[in-house]
Amino acid sequence: MEVRYHFVPYGEVLNPEKDTFALDVGMKTVPGVIDHHHPEAEPECTASLLVKHPELVFQHVDPAEMASRNEAGKKLKIITHRLPDFDSVASIFICLKMIETGQIDASLIEIAKYARLVDSASLPKSIDLTATPYSILRAIFATLKKEGDEANYERVEEGLRLMHFLYTKSEEGYEIIENRSLFAAVDRYEKAMRRVEEDYFQYLLEVGQFPKITLYLPSVSGDRRIPVDGLICRNPKSFLLREWARRDRTNSPHGEGFGFLFTTFGNYRYILGVDPDRGVNLKGLGDLLNQKEEEKRKSLNRPLTYRWYDGNCPFFNFRVIDSPQDGSSLSFQEIVRVVIQFGSSK
Repeated sequence: MEVRYHFVPYGEVLNPEKDTFALDVGMKTVPGVIDHHHPEAEPECTASLLVKHPELVFQHVDPAEMASRNEAGKKLKIITHRLPDFDSVASIFICLKMIETGQIDASLIEIAKYARLVDSASLPKSIDLTATPYSILRAIFATLKKEGDEANYERVEEGLRLMHFLYTKSEEGYEIIENRSLFAAVDRYEKAMRRVEEDYFQYLLEVGQFPKITLYLPSVSGDRRIPVDGLICRNPKSFLLREWARRDRTNSPHGEGFGFLFTTFGNYRYILGVDPDRGVNLKGLGDLLNQKEEEKRKSLNRPLTYRWYDGNCPFFNFRVIDSPQDGSSLSFQEIVRVVIQFGSSK
């Protein structure tokens, strides 16, 4: 089966199309468009939605009908977001395997469960980061040098290669979630494991330079504020900074790890997030940022085409905030002031 890929911005609204699947993007959950980033979605990632609701695939493309076509007719289009992540490539693999086999099996469920942990930033802190698929894929992504759609294609290629490896080994009875010897037996993954080990020392170099703050953030129940150590990370080189920081009891002021991260990438993209284990979220901060964004754009005569994404979906529950697709008009200092204001009251 010939598969073509198309990459769109985060938050793109899409409708079902024949012989096309939109995965991890589209802002709806219907057969042919499977996304979890909208308020009406279930608290699942895209990969886990596929195995929980196989009708999202099978009501859109019939595997038997696809198999009966001549070779020229066996074409499928996959749409996902730019810079595909673990959930994106896992959902692509699961979708294609479902069409190939016409069923859900235990290994696909295992991959989907793991993708759900990864996408919710809920990997257990006890897990060995050097020997788990998420870190290995992040290490591989960190070595890719291409840009634009070439980078997107490369991510999909590497991601599907890893998913095929995980699926095959799971079918053979191996533990795939944390297995140093399994990955060490493959040269490309053994090298990735070494890069993860090196990345920890990169994190230690950076954490001493990044400003540390304490914020009082809303509890998930909304009935109180909880103090959380935060780290402001400008252009980090560590590709697993989030995972190292949340485990870091040595450098966090209260010795509990950094429960809040504000990460900048150039002066274009800003991501704010909290550790799900801390029982807090950022509900209301996205509204504040959008208010300031609108005011700033009016003063600059710049249209408000895109807004800050505030994590308003059951899966994220306001735990993550991402800057507008066309870049924020707010300066780094202005964003920091809004964050401090939001987290200043007990």
